[in-house]
Amino acid sequence: MNRAFSRKKDKTWMHTPEALSKHYIPYNAKFLGSTEVEQPKGTEVVRDAVRKLKFARHIKKSEGQKIPKVELQISIYGVKILEPKTKEVQHNCQLHRISFCADDKTDKRIFTFICKDSESNKHLCYVFDSEKCAEEITLTIGQAFNLAYRKFLESGGKDVETRKQIAGLQKRIQDLETENMELKNKVQDLENQLRITQVSTSPAGSVSPKSPSTDIFDMIPFSPTSHQSSVPTPNGTQPPPVPSRSTEIKRDLFGAEPFDPFNCGAGDFPPDIQSKLDEMQEGFKMGLTLEGTVFCLDPLDSRC
Repeated sequence: MNRAFSRKKDKTWMHTPEALSKHYIPYNAKFLGSTEVEQPKGTEVVRDAVRKLKFARHIKKSEGQKIPKVELQISIYGVKILEPKTKEVQHNCQLHRISFCADDKTDKRIFTFICKDSESNKHLCYVFDSEKCAEEITLTIGQAFNLAYRKFLESGGKDVETRKQIAGLQKRIQDLETENMELKNKVQDLENQLRITQVSTSPAGSVSPKSPSTDIFDMIPFSPTSHQSSVPTPNGTQPPPVPSRSTEIKRDLFGAEPFDPFNCGAGDFPPDIQSKLDEMQEGFKMGLTLEGTVFCLDPLDSRC
């Protein structure tokens, strides 16, 4: 049994892996509702939630309201809660967000699970009355979680940390490209200052044209205004125009365009997909705990 799944007493799985991977297992139940809880796990946490929702159900029954019926569809993609006739999805609980699942070992109808809401990130406890098959539904959710976790690992989820390191290196490359461009601009400014200094220190009254000064490599320093001059070449033709600064910024020291980590190729993951992988990894790492416990603790609960 892998570290992402635990149950106090081992049970035999209820379904074949193919049934949960390629299809789904349907169950009919009554939906008592959901309520926010403070913790993602714990018997006392779900016990309080069950009692709260059972009490609310008694009030509704006294007012003549019926408990809504729902259909549960369990697969490796999650637990869907649907309206039985219209098949409208009321809730879609992804397995990596489900952290705790329990059934009542004295009342075989009641089961519950805690799921982290995808929008509010709050932990919600869902409670159901399942006509004496609570334990089977709990085991089915556990089996689906186990299969989904294995599928996540096989599909590359175990490389999420490696992808994080690659993303960090890509960001470092971008920072180095920016730093390289800043250094090139500073070198250009120094060369321009040197050229101005040489012109200002030339002998007074000397107006004879001079060839441009050269650097230590006998190269003519680049000037941002050099493209405005019209010095003819020996054969009388004009030299080709010097590329503008905006064109030069688009390429690095080796003539290649600076790397953009957000302009990913087909084999890389965009930020939204990467964040989803991170979320799934954290959810599976927390694991799912299955327990059989006692929810009915007083005379009011025993009349459920």
